[in-house]
Order: sequence, then structure tokens, then C-alpha cells
Amino acid sequence: MGHPRRPVSVPERDPQRHSDPGRGAHGRGPGRVLPLPRTVQDRSRGRNLETGRVGWSGFTVMSPIPDETPFARLAELTTKLEATSKRLEKRALLAAFLKSLRRDEVPPAVHLIVGRIFAESDSRALNVGWATLKKALAGTKQATLVPRPLTILEATRMFAQIAEARGPDSTRARRRLLESLLGRASEEERDVLLRNVFGEMRIGVNEGVMLEGIADTAGVDAESVRTAHMFLGDLGMVAEIALFEGAVGLRSRGLRLLAPMKPMLAEMAEDLDEVLAEHGGQTAVEFKLDGARIQIHRKGDVVRIFSRRLSDVTDSLPEIVAIAKSLPASEFLLEGEVVAINADGKPLPFQDLMRRFRRVHGIAAAQEEIPLKLYLFDLLHVDGQTLIDAPYRARWESLERLVPSEYLTARRIVTHKQEIEPFLQAALVAGHEGLMAKALDSTYSVGKRGKKWFKIKPADLLDMAIVAAEWGSGRREGWLSNYWLAVRDESTGGFQMIGKTFKGLTDAEFETMTERLRGLATSEERWGFHVRPEVVVEVAYNEIQRSPHYPSGFALRFARIVRIRDDKGPDDVDTYARLKDLYKKQFERKGRGPADL
Repeated sequence: MGHPRRPVSVPERDPQRHSDPGRGAHGRGPGRVLPLPRTVQDRSRGRNLETGRVGWSGFTVMSPIPDETPFARLAELTTKLEATSKRLEKRALLAAFLKSLRRDEVPPAVHLIVGRIFAESDSRALNVGWATLKKALAGTKQATLVPRPLTILEATRMFAQIAEARGPDSTRARRRLLESLLGRASEEERDVLLRNVFGEMRIGVNEGVMLEGIADTAGVDAESVRTAHMFLGDLGMVAEIALFEGAVGLRSRGLRLLAPMKPMLAEMAEDLDEVLAEHGGQTAVEFKLDGARIQIHRKGDVVRIFSRRLSDVTDSLPEIVAIAKSLPASEFLLEGEVVAINADGKPLPFQDLMRRFRRVHGIAAAQEEIPLKLYLFDLLHVDGQTLIDAPYRARWESLERLVPSEYLTARRIVTHKQEIEPFLQAALVAGHEGLMAKALDSTYSVGKRGKKWFKIKPADLLDMAIVAAEWGSGRREGWLSNYWLAVRDESTGGFQMIGKTFKGLTDAEFETMTERLRGLATSEERWGFHVRPEVVVEVAYNEIQRSPHYPSGFALRFARIVRIRDDKGPDDVDTYARLKDLYKKQFERKGRGPADL
């Protein structure tokens, strides 16, 4: 079964090395990477990235404006940020640095510090695989003279050129651009550049810390910064506005039709009584659908549809565009989910829905093969009136007036737990995930999790990132099919491994996942690859256990992948703090063992 494995060919460096889940971050030692003259040490993970020496690779870079900020200053900042675990110190360091930048340097610097390169709402991607990166590192050459330092704007321009490379020679063009960029950089600068390419800075500056740092820098209220970010979906733009336009500029950036905004999020409910208590004894429960969340924007004859991750998916969903154009309003912003269904109207697996989302050709055939059902549950703007600050009760009433009932998500208002349980069972029988519980007086808090909305699911599920993958054996020979699962550690900005699994995927999914993870590889071991934590999977498990085998101290019993969450990214992965809370809650229904007393 499978296909012959095709590992990247690199020289052996330690014939005694083997997989040991007890060593290093995520239970591993340093990865085996390229045999080049200089080592860039990944300070937070113990991973060596051996690179070439400082120099040029044949590209001519235009002279920068004299007052451009050297990239070395940003690299120095990241070292200081990583050296302190104190949130206030990180905020102070960020504020001092951001104040020193020119206006056009602020957005790219902010993105690079958090390890994103491009804004969340920016669809560009580097499209740099492990093989391309390895060749670029090998091609970096020594120069006897370095005429001038690399600057923040130069690095940003070159990343943009890499992302924009197209055509049959694009892989070679990306490699040569990378050679040029890495050749211009010092060892410390190269470390920061490579961390950004890998998508994992791990210096303890997540989105929340950066937003607070921006507020400190600009002397504005942190809440106004967060709100602007939720509407804009661009951390760098928010920083620029805050620093150079202040509170007035931030307030002027509200909901924009035809541009994506970050969605309101929900907390996981562990107890139905807690839900009712938090919502004042009465709540609205809706079916939690096994679909993909979307926002539908209309302005006149123009319709745009965006995914949960702010990607434009309009062209893949022509039937949803047609529904939007049929509604009796000239402008609106609707929120809902699309579900793939079979001929009987039953929900299809989530992976089938993702095939529709990724389809860019043959859309008409895809509509026949995988029909979609639209379910709407919120209305945030209609005909000039923004409803963000209106209570959920009023938004639902406006939604009912705008759209036919066939498009409304199943919903009822309840006051007792006994009313919730049969509705939950009805949702499960219909093939959905569970329920959502929404406070009737709740405003729409863009981009936040909170107790205004709860998710109610019957199974024990976690959204986790794959951080490494091992080659399979037996019938799985030739596939990367044993996955290292990790939760997000908000205190460090990294990930905590809590188990492995090879269960849950089909042979076709193993094959697709193998190619996908090879493209995300950051280093190679004899047993497989360490990868960027970009693939999110929904994992079911029976129990959270104490474990000495992983640095996290925990492991999942009987972990199995329920589905691949292509609609989610690393920031959506469940947190280490939530994992520990779930572990403690287990003892509300069972006794504690000696290790837990």
C-alpha cells in the first residue's frame, strides 16, 4: 500500500540517533538538517538550522533609502523578547522599538515579529517547500565585502517577490530570491528570517501581546486596538493606524462591506447548567453544523464570500452567490455555514466540503457532485445599518425578516437543561456536531472568545496541530501516517506535544497528507519530518492522562483523528491551559490516582 517514501537526501550526522519522545521540545532532540558551514541555533526549540555564510548570490538589490531601519535591529529585539517571560517587559520592548520606526516600516515589522510575514487577511503565501529551502541554503555564498546592511523593508520586498513568483520557472526563481535574501543576512538575522519562513517565531509574542504593545506605543485604549484588528484582519495596518492616526483613526475603521472581518468565537461548554447560569437562566440554542463557517457580503450587485480564515471563496460557491443576490436588500453582511449534503439531504463528511472550497476549476461539475446547503445564523449589517452592537435577539429578528426560513439554522429558546438535551440529540441524529448556545442580549464581539456563546458537543474533542510525522509501517509503508499532536502554549507561543496517532484517516487522506506535510517540513529525521504546525486536526479521545513521556506532562488515551480542519489555522488550536482544565474536570466524575493527589 502507499508509495515509495522519498525522503530528502541529507548526510547522516549521528548514526546513533533515534526517535525518543522524551527528548527536547515536543519530545525530541535537534533535527537532522543541512551540512553547511554555519549553524543557526533555534533558541527556543533546540533545533539547528545550518546555513551558508553571509554573502551575495548574484541578485542586484536596489539601494535602500538611507534612513531605512536595519533588519539587525529587529533581530536584536527578538532576542530580547525571547529572553524575558514577563508580559509587561515584552510590551515595553515592543513599544520602544515600534516608536523608532518609519510609518512604512511598522506593518512589515509587526508581521515579522509575530512570525506571519503577510497579514491574516492577505491571501499571499511563500510556497516554499523543504527542498527549495534546502537548495537555497546550500546556494548561499560568502562575500568578502558587505556594502550595506539588510533592512526591514528590503526583507519584506523580497518575501513579496518570492510569494509573487509564477510560471514554469517559479520554483527556481523562489530559490534564487531566497539565496539572495539569506546571503544578505547575518547569522542572527538569518535566524529570524528562517523562523518566519517556518511560521514559528516562538519568542512569546502572540497576537494578544502584540496588540497590547501597539496600544502602549500609541497611548490608546487596548480595547480600541483589538476592535480595529477584528474589523481589519491586519495586525500591521492596525499598528500603523494606531501609531500615526491615534484613537480617532482606530475608531474610523469599522465594518467594511466586501472586506473580511474576524468572526465571533465561542467557549466550549463543560456543563449545561453553567450555560444557563451564564446566560441568566435563558438561552437560545442552535444546531452546531458540521460545515464551514462563512460570511456573505453584498453591496449592490457585488457579492463576496469569505471563509473563517478570511480567504475569499466566492468563486467556489456560485450557488451561495445566487442566493445572496436573490435576497430583498441591496447591501448586507450575513453569517452562516455551508454543509455538503447527499441526495437525501444528509450532511456529507467535512473533507467532501473542503474539496468544494478548494475547487477553482470545474465548478459546475462540482455543484452536481457535492451540492451545498446554506444555514444562516446572524445578520451584522443591512441596508446602511450596522448591527454589531445590537443584541442577538434583535439581530435574529432582522435575519428572519430578510431571509426565507429554509435558510435559517434550527433554533429554539430554552430555560431548562431538560429542554436542551432532546434538541442536542435531534442535532446529532440529523448528522450535525452538537449545539451552540447564545445569550439573547449578547452583542457581536468580533474575533473574541467569550461566554456569550458556548459550543455544546457530546464527545471529548480537541483541535490540535500536527508538529511532526513518522513514516508508517506494514500497510501504511511509504506514507507519513503517524502524527505528533500538540496543543498551543499561550505562555511561550509554541506548542506542547500530548500524543501521537495513526488512526482516523483513509488511505487517500494518508497519501494527500504525506505530500502536504513534506511541503511543510522544517527538518528531517530517519523516521520522518518535523513540520510547521499549519495542519489542524480535530481529535477525539477517551481520557487525558498524566505522562512522563512528553514535556507537557500529559497524553491522550485512544486518540483518533475525526477530521482535518482546513478551515482552521495554528491560532485556532486548543490551548495547553484548556487541556489542563479538562484534565482537572475529569475528577468531577472519577477518583484521583496517587499521582494526582
